[in-house]
Amino acid sequence: MAILEQIKDDVNGAMRAGEKERVGALRLVLSELQKAAKEGSDALSPEAELAVLRRERKRRLESAKAFRDGGRNDLADSEESEAELIGGYLPAEISDDELAALVAQAVRDSGAQSAKDMGTAMKQAMAAVGGRADGKRVSELVRAALQG
Repeated sequence: MAILEQIKDDVNGAMRAGEKERVGALRLVLSELQKAAKEGSDALSPEAELAVLRRERKRRLESAKAFRDGGRNDLADSEESEAELIGGYLPAEISDDELAALVAQAVRDSGAQSAKDMGTAMKQAMAAVGGRADGKRVSELVRAALQG
C-alpha cells in the first residue's frame, strides 16, 4: 500500500478514535503529499513520497529546535511528536557502522580523491544509502573520508 493511502486510512482511524492532534498532524502531511502529487501531475513514486515525508519531518525538527531556543517547550514538544509520527512512516535509519561502510565503498567506487570530488562521491553515496539516512549524516562522512 502506498504511503499516501496508508496515511488516508490512518486519518480516518484517528478521527474515529477522537485523536484530534493526530488527525491534525496527519492531515498536514496528507496535504503535502497531495500537493506534491498535483505538482508532478501524476501519482507519486514511493521515492517521492519518502522525500516529502523526510522534508516534513526535518521541518518539524527544525521548528522544535527553534521553539526550544525561544523557551517555548510546549510548542517544541508538539513539533517533536509530529516529527515522531511522520518518522513512523519512514524506513528505519541505517546504523552508523553500516552507513560508514557504504560511504567508504561509494567514495572508492566514485574515484573521488579530494574535496573537489564531493559532489560525485555524494551522488554515489546517496544512491547506495537508498534514503535510509539523512543527507547531513552522509555528507559529514563523505567529507571526513575525502579529507583523509
